[in-house]
Amino acid sequence: MGCSRSELDITNLEQCQQVINEFQPDSIIHCAAYTAVDAAETDVDGAYKVNAVGTRNVAVAAEEVGAKLVYISTDYVFNGRSAVPYQEYDNTDPQSVYGKSKRAGEVLTQSLSSRYFIVRTSWVYGLHGNNFVKTMLRLGQEKPQLQVVHDQKGSPTYTVDLAHFLEELIHTEKYGIYHASNSGDCTWFEFTQAIFEEARKLGFKITAQVEPCTTEQFPRPAPRPANSVMDHLSIRTNGLNDLRPWLEGLKDFLNQLKESNNQ
Repeated sequence: MGCSRSELDITNLEQCQQVINEFQPDSIIHCAAYTAVDAAETDVDGAYKVNAVGTRNVAVAAEEVGAKLVYISTDYVFNGRSAVPYQEYDNTDPQSVYGKSKRAGEVLTQSLSSRYFIVRTSWVYGLHGNNFVKTMLRLGQEKPQLQVVHDQKGSPTYTVDLAHFLEELIHTEKYGIYHASNSGDCTWFEFTQAIFEEARKLGFKITAQVEPCTTEQFPRPAPRPANSVMDHLSIRTNGLNDLRPWLEGLKDFLNQLKESNNQ
């Protein structure tokens, strides 16, 4: 069962308890989040109300019915200054309000749920909702030239691949913290290059030339991590199936997007 915002307001504890108690789920995948990274810098209460208090409410309600709880978290819980990929047990040090509020949700999940999976992911895109890939495809067909940052690196994650991993995970009792993104890494500039190259092969009319730039050239209210790459230590040590390379996920997504546009 999936709940829209109108069906379940996670900031309302009583509503969480009522809906979850009525459904009696075996597992809950808690994806609801305040994800407007820049807006959170000036809407601190709003970010914490959803990402901390809302997560507390879901965790309490899940525990009352004995459900497993999957909390979707983020690479933003780290400071992004590591020279190597982050492992699940590395110290967190969020730099933005968004990152701090998501880390608060992690702590509350660990405190209140006895059967939890915290799954940190990064650079997520899919058919539904707005995301970087869709934005670049639109701009690539509208603009003659684009500048994209080349000093931030991470691992793109296709929602379908993440969903397959979560489905595998919830059928285990291997609780704990996991890093789950498509394997491999790239910069935002390299990701954009790949998007345009693969899109052209499928007949998308990409007109834009893409150039690298620095983070300093495009200042934002919230700091962005320079290194968002996460090591999948828990996936390996728990014998689970790792996510496929990010370029394979991107190719599948673009094919799916083309099919959905043609319908």
